[in-house]
Amino acid sequence: MRCPFCAHEDSQVKDSRPTEDNTAIRRRRQCAHCGARFTTFERVQLREVTVMKSGDRQEPFDRRKLEQSIALACRKREVAPEQIDRLVSGIQRQVETAGDAEVPSERIGELVMEGLRQLDSVAYIRFASVYRDFSEARDFEEFASTVQDAAKSE
Repeated sequence: MRCPFCAHEDSQVKDSRPTEDNTAIRRRRQCAHCGARFTTFERVQLREVTVMKSGDRQEPFDRRKLEQSIALACRKREVAPEQIDRLVSGIQRQVETAGDAEVPSERIGELVMEGLRQLDSVAYIRFASVYRDFSEARDFEEFASTVQDAAKSE
């Protein structure tokens, strides 16, 4: 593992333990060159997945990109980082176990929407506003009313 401080390629594992939800191994490492300590996470990757974007573009599935977009939607909300991590892990697991090497970005967006709907209604509306490309206030009002109606019927 390359040291993030001096870029030396040799580090020693000082401590390993599972994360709270047992989806990753957290490792504390120490650089053999500069002595700096840093943390890495090791996760299971079942298969390489390619995301099919609009305009026939393709890119590898990126967990960090998914985490960032969900964290942005949840910003200043009472959503714990562990909840975001569990949501991201669940989406990643669904994408990797679906059996397809290529997944449309729309499918990932729908999985995020489904997860955020259950997690936080404001984050759900925020994500939907970008994902569904709301262009005016009326779009927000219509979507928010469907969210309220769904909450009343549950």
